[in-house]
Amino acid sequence: MNIPFNKPYMTGDELYYIKDAVARGKISGNGYYTQKCHDFFENKMGYRNCLLTSSCTDALEMAAILVGIEPGDEVIMPSFTFVSTANAFVLRGAKVVFADSYEDNPNIDASNIESLITSKTKVIVVVHYAGISCDMDTIMDIASRHGLFVVEDAAQAIDSYYNGKPLGTIGHLAAFSFHETKNIISGEGGMLVVNDERFDKRAEIIWEKGTNRSAFFRGEIDKYSWVDVGSSFLPSDVTAAFLFAQLENLQKIQSRRKKIWNNYFFKLKELEEEGFVRLPVVPDFATANGHLFYLVCANNNERGELISFLKENGVHAVFHYLSLHKSPFHLQNSILNTLEHCDNFADRLLRLPLYYELDIEDQDKIINLVISFFRRI
Repeated sequence: MNIPFNKPYMTGDELYYIKDAVARGKISGNGYYTQKCHDFFENKMGYRNCLLTSSCTDALEMAAILVGIEPGDEVIMPSFTFVSTANAFVLRGAKVVFADSYEDNPNIDASNIESLITSKTKVIVVVHYAGISCDMDTIMDIASRHGLFVVEDAAQAIDSYYNGKPLGTIGHLAAFSFHETKNIISGEGGMLVVNDERFDKRAEIIWEKGTNRSAFFRGEIDKYSWVDVGSSFLPSDVTAAFLFAQLENLQKIQSRRKKIWNNYFFKLKELEEEGFVRLPVVPDFATANGHLFYLVCANNNERGELISFLKENGVHAVFHYLSLHKSPFHLQNSILNTLEHCDNFADRLLRLPLYYELDIEDQDKIINLVISFFRRI
């Protein structure tokens, strides 16, 4: 039996809530289940002001509008990230300035940021890779001293923390993903978190196609009209109903995923101690939320051989991001910079299967295959 890289998990209540959403007679955006999801995130998880979106990409695009990106503005972000992180700001005319990763983990190297700031810099975007926090105190201090906004790309970071603070609550704005590959899913889906009250009113307007429609439905105004730029960023209430079933089971899902993550870490640790691979680094200020488990091979050829070996034995393992600073689109208008650590992760990082229904027997098969590959048993 083949072991897939990912398998979306259904809690059992998704179809029940979807049926209920349909029965309520309103399945467009900002309905009953959208509000239940907002309430869950704000009241149970401590996020300040939440707006569900159709994707994390949408949430990032909203963030780019809210911080006032204009043509010529510069935005600093890691090169080791998904293209949506950059696209959201490029669409508004920004020039993306890519920063390197740390040597021992893929997150943006905070010590590298200040040297990239110019008079045109407006935003620092951080990506909490694998749900493991960036060095947020250092980054927020840099942003404060230079008058910059910080946007957290927390696509992978649900239920993960920085010094006890939930990721997504620290920057001025944050974006989450509920894509089917994430811990908590709705097929496609995302969320914008607004941590700076200056953005509250405008965020809702942008979310509602540039209108003050939400204020109208609350009875705050007698009619609604087009008052700002915006788009159709809000998801169907059917999507929100699916998501709510997942949220109700958040702790159960997280407990299982963390157990799988820890099993990988402790059983593969001996390979790291023997110098064969490098495993994820979790700084003292961070937590691991069981989003993904990776190992770093010695070089690109070894990674390719390991992927093939696992595939031959019924296991689907995959690499991850390509360096955005080397992408054809970026190089159309930019010179090629050297970002050594980012390139190392792009060439050498391998993700192992991790999903709720991965049983320990199958996981141990994967672990034993990885060990046998490196020891050539």
